[in-house]
Amino acid sequence: MTVHLWVRAEQRPNEERVGLMPEGVAALKAAGLRVSVEESSVRAIAIDGYRAAGAEIVPENAWPSAPADAIIFGLKELPEDGTPLPHRHIMFGHAYKGQPAGRVLLQRFRAGGGTLYDLEYLVDPAGRRVAAFGYWAGYAGAAVSLKCWAAQQRGGIAGPVAKVPSREALLAALEADCAGLSPPRALIIGAKGRVGTGAADLCAAMGVEATLWDMAETASGGPFPEVLQHEIFLNCILARPGCPVFVPATAPDDPARRLTVIGDIACDPTSDFSPVKVYDRSTDWDAPALRVAERPPLDVTAIDNLPALMPVESSQDYAAQLLPTLLQLTDLDSGVWARAKADFDRHSAGL
Repeated sequence: MTVHLWVRAEQRPNEERVGLMPEGVAALKAAGLRVSVEESSVRAIAIDGYRAAGAEIVPENAWPSAPADAIIFGLKELPEDGTPLPHRHIMFGHAYKGQPAGRVLLQRFRAGGGTLYDLEYLVDPAGRRVAAFGYWAGYAGAAVSLKCWAAQQRGGIAGPVAKVPSREALLAALEADCAGLSPPRALIIGAKGRVGTGAADLCAAMGVEATLWDMAETASGGPFPEVLQHEIFLNCILARPGCPVFVPATAPDDPARRLTVIGDIACDPTSDFSPVKVYDRSTDWDAPALRVAERPPLDVTAIDNLPALMPVESSQDYAAQLLPTLLQLTDLDSGVWARAKADFDRHSAGL
C-alpha cells in the first residue's frame, strides 16, 4: 500500500514553520510516497513550490477529513477541541512528561484509535534525536533573553517580539535594543548541545560574555549558586527524570542574587522535572517576559515556539535533518518509527 503523507497547515498563532520543503516532496515522491500539502494562509514557504514538486494541494485545515490511512504531519499542537483522533499524527505532542494537556491529548488518541509519532521521540538507536530545531531555539531564545535584559536596564519590561526575515535582521534589532548598555554576563546550561550552541553563538555575536556549562559542570546535582551570580541564565536542557534544579523556588529572595533574566529555552514549566522552579507557565510573543520578583527585577522568558521567530531558516534546517527519516515511512514496524510507536504505547497505556 502506498504511504500517504499529509502535511497540515499550522493552526497555532505565530507559527509559520513547516517540516517539509518542496525539494523534500520531490524526494518522497521519487521514493513512491503520496504527498498532500494543505494550503496555508501563514506558512513561510510558498505553496507554489510544493505544487511544482508534485504534491497534491488540499484545502487549509482539511486534515480531520483526510483518508483514514493518511499520516498527518505538522509541527505544533492541534486545536484543543476534545475530538477523538483516528489518524496517525507526526507532531510535537508535549505529552510524555506529566504535562496536564498532554494527558488529554493522549486520551484523544486512545478515543479515536490513532497514534502519535512524537517528533521529540524520533531517535536513532543511540537515543539521539534525528532532527531538532534546537540550534534556532537557542539562538532566538538567547536573543529574547537579551531583549528582556535591555528593557530592564531602561526601567521597563520587554514588549512584544515578532518574526524576523533573517539572522542579520535579528542582530540589527538587538543592537538597537542594547545601544549604550554594557553587556551582561550569561551562564548557559547545556552549552555543548544544539540549543546551547545556538545560544552561545548569539551571545558571541552580541559581545555577551558566556559561561558555558555542560554535563561535567552539573554532575554534582547542585545546588548551583553560580547561576545567581550571572545577569542572564539560559537553560538549554530538556526536563527529564533526575534533572538537577538550577533555579530553586527560593532564588527570587536570595540576597546574593545578581540574576535578573532567566531564559528557559527548553520551556517545560508544567513538567514535574523542570529545573527552573520560579514560574509555572509559558510566556508568549505578545508578553515575552514574566516578572517573578521586583527588587531587583527577575524576569522569566519561556516561549515554546522560539524557532518560529526565524521561520524560513529554521524550517529549512529542520526539514533537511528530518527528510531521511520521512523516507523511512515505508517501514513503520522497525527502526525510528517503531521506537516512536513504542513510546506512544507506553505513555498512553491505561488511559
